[in-house]
Amino acid sequence: MNFDLSEEQTLFVETARDFARQEFAPHAAEWDRDHVFPKDVIRRSGELGFCSLYTADAHGGQGLSRLDASLILEELAQGCTSTTAFITIHNMALWMLSTFGTEHARDEWVPQLVGGEKLASYCLTEPGSGSDAAAMKTRACATGEGFALTGAKAFISGAGHTDALVVMARQDDDQIGCFLVPGDAEGVSYGRREDKMGWNSQPTSQINFDAVSIPSHYRIGAPGEGFKIAMRGLDGGRINIATCSIGTAQAALDQAARWMRERKQFGKPLADFQALQFKLADMATELVAARQMVRYAAFKLDQSDAEAGLYSAMAKRFATDAGFRVCDEALQLHGGYGYMKEFPLERHVRDLRVHRILEGTNEIMRLIISRRLLMEGATEVIR
Repeated sequence: MNFDLSEEQTLFVETARDFARQEFAPHAAEWDRDHVFPKDVIRRSGELGFCSLYTADAHGGQGLSRLDASLILEELAQGCTSTTAFITIHNMALWMLSTFGTEHARDEWVPQLVGGEKLASYCLTEPGSGSDAAAMKTRACATGEGFALTGAKAFISGAGHTDALVVMARQDDDQIGCFLVPGDAEGVSYGRREDKMGWNSQPTSQINFDAVSIPSHYRIGAPGEGFKIAMRGLDGGRINIATCSIGTAQAALDQAARWMRERKQFGKPLADFQALQFKLADMATELVAARQMVRYAAFKLDQSDAEAGLYSAMAKRFATDAGFRVCDEALQLHGGYGYMKEFPLERHVRDLRVHRILEGTNEIMRLIISRRLLMEGATEVIR
């Protein structure tokens, strides 16, 4: 495929770049240090359409392709990884509700979620299941008027500060369903804010559901479609988090190149040392390779390709590993200064470390890829 950007895509990129530089980058260190969740800035991003990138225009969203969304998110991540990552989660939850939700639920919630006036969290992971999503224990038992939801979800981004929760739970027939739960519904409670290594501009907590009553029209999708919806969401989520990795890695690479031109050792700039030139070259090469893989996976998803899940897994595995390496090497090039909070490198390293864990660990990505390739004749799909 041709990766040359169209005039419209170039405009998307420039708009996102300007917003990231003006609204994210000047405050990212403060948000990280003080654990600030910048809902007002996220709301302003919603005014530009960044909270509803691939929600259909029929539902008030931008109706962009996943490739277009990746272009935008990469630019935003250069300003603040953590805040951009939350915006991707909100986009995913909104897409699920707007695509598979009932008309009643859409009319009630989507207009405010589209513009970022209200925010959404995605609730799949549980305290005892981690990457094993099929082992979930949260249950949605049918009642006369709808469902009673009981269980717990762990590591939920935005928990306690978002308005809508998209929750996966087992139904009476043991199949997995998808449900919309208001964040302030009776019976919903939140654990303490997790003290994390990175991603500090977004709160993360456990959510507990104690016989939470929800109406029948808050079920998202048909009975038993929850797991299918979750997996479709994860394909896009993996591309999104891979995109955040390459955006942050680009910011780290740019910082490293500036430092090499400015910093002198032994009477000459670091840029004059061939060993460091080679390191920078390797960083750039890995970053470009990761970017192309992510954009190709997004293209596959846009085409509803049968192997979109495989390519999403490959892109997530490669880009999150490569992005972390680029940031780590950029820190190394700064020496002791890179370890100081005066520079953004240590924050980039902390923020990107979790990308190799969430949306399915990179070990799970390898499992997905290898199982597909070991099917009879399956190696043809990567040629």
